[in-house]
Amino acid sequence: MVHIPPYLKAGDTIGLVCPAGYMSDANIVQCKASLERWGFIVKTGKTIGGRSGNYFSGTDEERLADLQTMLDDEAVKAILFGRGGYGVSRIIEQISFRRFRKSPKWIIGYSDITLLHTHIYANFDIATAHGPMAGAFNSQLLPNPYTWSIHELITGKKTAYTCGAHEFNRKGEATGILIGGNLTLMAHAVGTSSDFKTRGCILFIEDIGEYLYNIDRMLYQLKRSGKLHKPEAIIVGSFSDCKDTERPFGKNAYEIIRDILIEYDFPVCFGFPVGHETENYALKCGVEYRLKVAGSKVSLVEVDG
Repeated sequence: MVHIPPYLKAGDTIGLVCPAGYMSDANIVQCKASLERWGFIVKTGKTIGGRSGNYFSGTDEERLADLQTMLDDEAVKAILFGRGGYGVSRIIEQISFRRFRKSPKWIIGYSDITLLHTHIYANFDIATAHGPMAGAFNSQLLPNPYTWSIHELITGKKTAYTCGAHEFNRKGEATGILIGGNLTLMAHAVGTSSDFKTRGCILFIEDIGEYLYNIDRMLYQLKRSGKLHKPEAIIVGSFSDCKDTERPFGKNAYEIIRDILIEYDFPVCFGFPVGHETENYALKCGVEYRLKVAGSKVSLVEVDG
């Protein structure tokens, strides 16, 4: 059975850190204000606005220390990441989860943070939250149901979402443990200590800025490693800003995914609101969900534990 971290209440502390790419102090102002309006105390890590002078929010040692501090601090009940980018892979093997395992807390983020989701679920059976990060609070969309979905998740509301049908959908119903995130990070996790199983799971994938041929290659990596043979269903989120080569690949991202999955008979949903766009609902990784792909709409509902 997966361990669900304690849900938060007003007065609890949420930590903000950047374990990967750089984020300026200015970009967390709106996020911090929103969290405080929700009644939470915000603790800002040293890597927010880090002065590394390069792509990262700090050196590997600085980013590791900042994240480790938040993981070990018993007063911090959830960790919300500033941004993803790249960098968690460089420090994941050095992170100590000893105290975290004894006193779990919500880990909230997506993109590069996918590696933390897969690592924590695969090794410790602890649920995490794939969802918007600090930068999403700067959106001009008001009210913003996507950032608000974080509040609902961490305060204990059962998550339930719907979206419209897509022409590539394969109808059906499935129940399973929800796992997934960024396709690049899922593919890179294969064969490492962060590797994951898909049997009995609903797998979701999304990505941004990848070459179309590389999306094809990463999906074949999942296929060759058996990840596409055993899931109960697959949810396809946004694939944003995909790039093509001078000689065109010949398919867009959704067509690539559709054609690779055509040999399987499980339900498939395209266009679900998860990914690098504004439409990015918070989802509980490691928790059981029920997916229904119908002709007119798709629903994903957390199963009562």
